[in-house]
Amino acid sequence: MKTHVLAGLLDAELNVAAIADDSLNGLQVSNQGETGRVALAVDASAAAIRAAASCKADILIVHHGLFWGKSVSVTGPLYDRIRLLIHFNMALYAAHLPLDLHPHLGNNAVFGKMMGWPPEEDFGLYHGVSIGKAYRFRKPVPVQSIVKKVSDRLKGGTELWAFGKESISTVGVVSGRGLSLLDEAVRKGYDLFMTGEPLHEHYWQAKEAGINVLFGGHYATETLGIRALGDWLTRKHGLKTEFIDLPTGH
Repeated sequence: MKTHVLAGLLDAELNVAAIADDSLNGLQVSNQGETGRVALAVDASAAAIRAAASCKADILIVHHGLFWGKSVSVTGPLYDRIRLLIHFNMALYAAHLPLDLHPHLGNNAVFGKMMGWPPEEDFGLYHGVSIGKAYRFRKPVPVQSIVKKVSDRLKGGTELWAFGKESISTVGVVSGRGLSLLDEAVRKGYDLFMTGEPLHEHYWQAKEAGINVLFGGHYATETLGIRALGDWLTRKHGLKTEFIDLPTGH
């Protein structure tokens, strides 16, 4: 498949043009034109690029790309990453908010399906769009059972700010660094807000609001969409894909 054709398919499926974002979503670095094998990773690190080259990938698709809303000099680690991409004739495609909020392939929608939770509603207004999902249970669920299930499904550690009810009826979920949306969860009266990573400045806000906050890991919560996107490329377009797992511990 031509690389620009693949980029166009991804742009259309992820509705890239319609979603405002700090990330430069879409094809960030091209190759010499052909793509047969696809690697996917959360971050466009040098380690991910080298691992993708070991897989003989023609393109690396990531959630966190190289360019973020401002002009930067191509020096230091950024230069090294671009140099590696060119050396390996590897394209780079990034999908940040479009892969958070996609109704089927997005981090937050996939999370709910993985947990077996009921149909979701939109939640988490950011840059004019709702990037998260919210869930309402018919019967309250013990918060500790949710913590255990999240840990089991994400295969990693969790952290709970246990500031609210022990039985949970409503949950708002935003993957990654989503604590800026805690206000909305509080305003809507959710029993639990879940995101990727804790931030010191929101601790007392959560405690004084009496809301539970569960952290599943920034990296772990953002592997879901990129994996689902790889599955979609294989199922829908017959491309060979491989997910490169490079946990950051956060």
